[in-house]
Amino acid sequence: MFPRLTKNGIGYVQSPLLAQCDFLAHAFCTRLGGTSRDDYQSLNMSFREGDEEFHVLANWDKLSAAFEIPLENFLVLNQVHADGIFVIPPHGDFYNSCDPLNYDAMVTRRENLAICIKTADCVPVFIVDKMKKIIAAVHAGWRGTASGITAKVVRMMVRQFGSLPSDLLAAIGPSIGPCCYEVDGQTARAFEHVPHARTFFAPAKRRDRLMLNLPEANRLQILDLGVPQDNIETSGWCTTCHPDVFFSHRGSGGITGRQINFLMIQGAPPCRALFVNDAVGSVH
Repeated sequence: MFPRLTKNGIGYVQSPLLAQCDFLAHAFCTRLGGTSRDDYQSLNMSFREGDEEFHVLANWDKLSAAFEIPLENFLVLNQVHADGIFVIPPHGDFYNSCDPLNYDAMVTRRENLAICIKTADCVPVFIVDKMKKIIAAVHAGWRGTASGITAKVVRMMVRQFGSLPSDLLAAIGPSIGPCCYEVDGQTARAFEHVPHARTFFAPAKRRDRLMLNLPEANRLQILDLGVPQDNIETSGWCTTCHPDVFFSHRGSGGITGRQINFLMIQGAPPCRALFVNDAVGSVH
């Protein structure tokens, strides 16, 4: 199970595997450490769920201060439960701020950009090329998982960026677990074409339902593409079983907040000019 940590009042869990990469900053945040109230207590990071805007803004400020990442360096997608991947170039402009980022995954080698996934039961997946320093963040709900979004990201990293599967690390964060994710026949049928589907479904108590193991379904997508088993970690946290720690859409009946999960390549701080007695020097 990923260990629980606290940084300047913000609760989060972290992958021990990714924590070994000294060029990374990452956190699968909990719901703890914010200012929101009632159903959104306390670190709700989404403006779209009905929470007061000033609480969400304050939560983003707290996260930024806790991890010492400027607020403008966090990038959040407009997640649409599909399989689109947003590729961010290492330098220069990369999107028009007037257009929504309707994607469910991001890939980049850009430094000091925290790529974010919002969750409240869906699976956040982080993938890292430890040699080429390329990172990806994936939002995998049942629709994205059924369409193979995590496998699609791994294939893109291999084909477009030249990553070797043996160099990839993957961390599958907190999500609804197989203990709590009961689905109907229509949802199950969406996985009929997916390899190993029988291994991540189990009978439910109700005869017309099945229990779906979303973390395992995504783990197998990564494993099937040649990433070594020892390079893949699963958090062990079920968001529905731990409502005191995580937001859970299913566990709350649909009215709840969203936790943020972020991954960032740490770069050198920008160089600033220092003027002393009309001379120009530089400090870092």
